Amino acid sequence: MKKKHNCNIPWAILMDPTSKCNLNCKGCWASEYDKESFLDNETLDRIIQEGKKLGIYMYIYSGGEPLIRKEDLIALAHKHNDCMFLAFTNGTLVDEKFAKQLAKVGNFALALSIEGFEEETDLRRGKGTYNKVLEAMDILKKEGIIFGFSTCYHKKNTEVVGSEEYLDFMVKKGCLFGWYFTYIPLGKNAVLDLLATPEQRAHMYNFVRKMRKEKPIFVLDFWNDGEYTKGCIAGGKKYLHINANGDVEPCAFIHYANVNIKEVSLLEALKSPLFMQYKKMMPFNDNHLRPCPLLDNPDKLREMVHNSKAKSTQLIDNESVDNLTQKCQEISKEWAKMAEKLWNLNK
Repeated sequence: MKKKHNCNIPWAILMDPTSKCNLNCKGCWASEYDKESFLDNETLDRIIQEGKKLGIYMYIYSGGEPLIRKEDLIALAHKHNDCMFLAFTNGTLVDEKFAKQLAKVGNFALALSIEGFEEETDLRRGKGTYNKVLEAMDILKKEGIIFGFSTCYHKKNTEVVGSEEYLDFMVKKGCLFGWYFTYIPLGKNAVLDLLATPEQRAHMYNFVRKMRKEKPIFVLDFWNDGEYTKGCIAGGKKYLHINANGDVEPCAFIHYANVNIKEVSLLEALKSPLFMQYKKMMPFNDNHLRPCPLLDNPDKLREMVHNSKAKSTQLIDNESVDNLTQKCQEISKEWAKMAEKLWNLNK
């Protein structure tokens, strides 16, 4: 399909059924979206149908909180039983009824967001959230559901979430996989002090690789595993993001687009100017431990957005790419030095 259409065709599609959420987490990557946006059932179904014609059978939900629409998502999983589905969820809406529905449908897994133990989780997600996540894990484990954790590491929690104690606890609770993401300063009022230091990111690089060999859980790092994917996976290379407003973005953390899925086909979106810029410029760096066009190569993102004349999809603050990339300029230079050492050490 890539050869036939001369564009990137992803392995997975990430989409947001709704921008609404029952929590208000500090530093949320989706906080600047319009909170009233949603993708209706017909649009979600059409995306999946068009995706399958291109050979795409993995569909991931984020938000907002996707389980606000859990009945609709269960129905889609039933209809498209040749696909696999995963939802990133805060876990607070998981109950026994929903767990039994997941068990029945069989092709729908969950990644529960958690920031460490109680102190770290409730710091960003609100008091009582941690205990609700643990309760959700217990319910899912009882019903035999495939689930894992999703953890954002930043300057104030890396030592906790990058510890064997934390990972052993996640295994004990029943997690079969774990996604690690690092904090990205999206939004004009983003807190730069939460950015992980190069030393913390290097710790996570070494920690994840060690744990994959020693623990009965598969953990991965969205940034630091770039060596396995030959750089960035966004822009349709391996995945793309469709937000709740319908804007087709190259990545969940890159809030710029040329087209809206409500107005174009999936294939037309993959051929849009910003996506073609990604195809042309990837990989963004020969050192695949510096895969990201925002966090690691901000000049590249700025160039691609300007070349494609893409517009901001953050309707609340309309953040310019120049403002966004400026926030990552210094940390990208600091990480480049550390990444070079790791890259040469592990060639």
